[in-house]
Amino acid sequence: MNRWVFLGVAVLQAILFLAHWFIYHTVIAFWPAWWPLSPEADWTLRVALFLLSVSFILAALLGFRISNGLVSSLYKIAAVWLGLLNFLFWAACVCWVTAVLLRLAPASASVAARSWIGPSLFSLAFLTGLYGLLNARRIRERRVTVTLPNLPLSWKGRTAMLVSDTHLGNINAAGFSRRIANIVRRLNPAVLFIAGDLYDGSKADPARLAAPLFELSLPLGVFFCGGNHEDIGDPAAYEAALTHGGFRVLRNERVDVDGLQVIGVSYADTTYPAHLRSFLEGLHLGHGPASVLLNHVPHRLPIVEQAGVSLQLSGHTHGGQMFPFTVVTRRAFGKFTYGLQRFGKLQVLTSSGVGTWGPPMRVGTNPEVVLITFA
Repeated sequence: MNRWVFLGVAVLQAILFLAHWFIYHTVIAFWPAWWPLSPEADWTLRVALFLLSVSFILAALLGFRISNGLVSSLYKIAAVWLGLLNFLFWAACVCWVTAVLLRLAPASASVAARSWIGPSLFSLAFLTGLYGLLNARRIRERRVTVTLPNLPLSWKGRTAMLVSDTHLGNINAAGFSRRIANIVRRLNPAVLFIAGDLYDGSKADPARLAAPLFELSLPLGVFFCGGNHEDIGDPAAYEAALTHGGFRVLRNERVDVDGLQVIGVSYADTTYPAHLRSFLEGLHLGHGPASVLLNHVPHRLPIVEQAGVSLQLSGHTHGGQMFPFTVVTRRAFGKFTYGLQRFGKLQVLTSSGVGTWGPPMRVGTNPEVVLITFA
């Protein structure tokens, strides 16, 4: 672990400690008078919150090095708690704001209402987390029609499926990829495009996790570009498993797919704009048939547009997955956070992804696969 990664982990752990400390003191301050908290219960609460505060970092670090049922179970528990922590933190903030507002009310009403602030808001936080868990398991099927100039006649009316951010690993395993494979079979696209983060980067058997997807038989095949989570795991092992499973892994490569130019770039290479520009400009796309670029992150758009790419397919953002990250992501990527958008002559289709990373929850966003009809 280099010093910058160590520093990042240390900062994140410090934030988690502070969040749990804040929630503990809020719970104590707003504990209802009609249900006294015993010293033993208070001590249990302190210990539980301390253990939970270190659970996610511990589980994530173990998950990068060890693959077994115990680590997987620990990671699931820690990830669910991390999602609940987010909503409990905001509930705690609202508790204090509400307490300040109650000072404007008569003293008798303020005392009576205060006993219900904590139970009500923390219960709402837990219910929101439960909704997020259920919502994240309900995969939506989104349909988009894309019109591309110079589209080969053979592609008129043809469909392709875009899947991104499955994050196969300790949360989403082979059962999850089987659900996706079943959807692909039912919708029957001509080709499947996977725009990165098929894996979440944890130590696992990549062939086993993606095995149901390898059983797909599509007329034009399956094409994949690497995402940032492939890069933090074992890119060589992932690529070997996918290639052996019949995927066409595109790492700075262009292929002709029945007249359509399909290009794929790995996340690592897009972090160097000069490298990306040199690669794309060398393809001389401007006067040829329509082209589709698999690029995990919806960025480097001026470079991609200038190179003459017709359509970029991306994921990565998850739409923010849940508040407040929905706001942060929108600030970072603007309108390209989600949906079909235009950047000059370039069209950009960003999916919110089908899986999750970290908390297996979605609030304000939906998991999806996208069926694209070319016109």
